[in-house]
Amino acid sequence: MAQKATAKKSSLADDPRVTQALQSYEAGLRALQEHKFEKAKPLFQKVIGSASRELADRAAVHLNTCNQHLERSATTQFKSVEEHFDYTVSLMNVGDYVTAREHLDKLLKQSPQTDFVVYGLAALDCLTGHVEDSLKRLDEALRMNPSLRFQARNDSDFQNLAEDPRFTELLYPDPAADGSSPEGSFREDESY
Repeated sequence: MAQKATAKKSSLADDPRVTQALQSYEAGLRALQEHKFEKAKPLFQKVIGSASRELADRAAVHLNTCNQHLERSATTQFKSVEEHFDYTVSLMNVGDYVTAREHLDKLLKQSPQTDFVVYGLAALDCLTGHVEDSLKRLDEALRMNPSLRFQARNDSDFQNLAEDPRFTELLYPDPAADGSSPEGSFREDESY
């Protein structure tokens, strides 16, 4: 009986179709490991139609992985920074902070001077307990767009900072401190 199994194995190994399937499988695995799902998919499809049942079963599992990654990337194609940001906010709203941070980091690389992206990172930092980072980013966002103060005042994402005096100073700056108000420009040594 052991002789029959050995004979069957050697005949499969000598079969050029199995050799071709094995090469396609190995190439597909390399592409999969490099996250080149579009390249890996047709290679695994070739293997599924091959003479080796065991190899075809393994290829089917990897093909499923490729399909899942390709579907996921197809659903996350964005037409604009705003659309991508809206998607990221939806991730934050459902509590998927890790994925939201990945998207916000990507957005920040694409558009480093976009006020609402920096604001979104400030909100995410606050939600995840990174208070110092949140305050720094919020300050940066407010310098880019001071009107974001009104949004931040009512944004529940910043509730962890509500009692922090630094947060209050950012949202309610002292108009005399910047020297632009009449009181700030008054000097006592001036005579009239």
